Amino acid sequence: MAGQTPRPLVAPWWGELRYAGELLRLLSREGLPRPRPARDGHPLLLIPGFMAGDSSLGVLKRWLERRGHRVALSGMRANVQCAERVLNRMGPALQDFAAETGRPAFLIGQSRGGAIARCLAVRHPDATAGLVMLGSPVCAPLAVSAPVLSTVRVVARLGDLGLPGVFSSSCRDGDCCAQVRDELDAPLAPHIRALTVYSRSDGVVDWRACLDPHAEPVEVDSSHCGMSIHTEVYELLARALDGRPAVARSRPRTGRARPRAVSSAAEAIG
Repeated sequence: MAGQTPRPLVAPWWGELRYAGELLRLLSREGLPRPRPARDGHPLLLIPGFMAGDSSLGVLKRWLERRGHRVALSGMRANVQCAERVLNRMGPALQDFAAETGRPAFLIGQSRGGAIARCLAVRHPDATAGLVMLGSPVCAPLAVSAPVLSTVRVVARLGDLGLPGVFSSSCRDGDCCAQVRDELDAPLAPHIRALTVYSRSDGVVDWRACLDPHAEPVEVDSSHCGMSIHTEVYELLARALDGRPAVARSRPRTGRARPRAVSSAAEAIG
């Protein structure tokens, strides 16, 4: 029908069943990249994805610590709070972390966590050395699969009913998250090296929505949930944290054009 918004281009959901195999491969002797001591042990801040907590990044945290990095976590049990409230809490924490370690931090966020990390980098460039977004649909946060979109709406409805600690429908286009919406489009400071990691076989997010025009795109063959435990991602992180060039598998065939699947860049992270 003319004028109808096209559906997001999301891979079949059963591709997410790869998670267990991706984790087993990572933990195998052959699959886990050896955590050689980092050349320059940046402090790191990890932020989990939608509905997930810090524990979801436990494997990644331990590997990074073995490389010699000091790793801080977001303090989230579940990433469902209003984005502006999260940023108001995490902004001072990031600044304190950078001051305590004596240098700016690298921010690594998965899915919704990558969008929050991006906003932190825009707000606090002096405390940010780099940014890695793993499967983060920052260009169009509602370009997700139908089951995930339904979950977002349920959480928002719970917020509308007054459940504390979760976002509400008013976060989508209300005043509380207006700054967040602007920061998802804003340029990053020139010194911040930003990478956006995407997978064409992502069963949760439209991979085109991850193509932040201000970040270097790198493609991996991973499930959405498995990006934090994928061998290719760990190799990429090792290179990025050592200041080496990222090795891209391929460039997106559609360029960096944004998908037209949603109307507001902050609808899913508000």
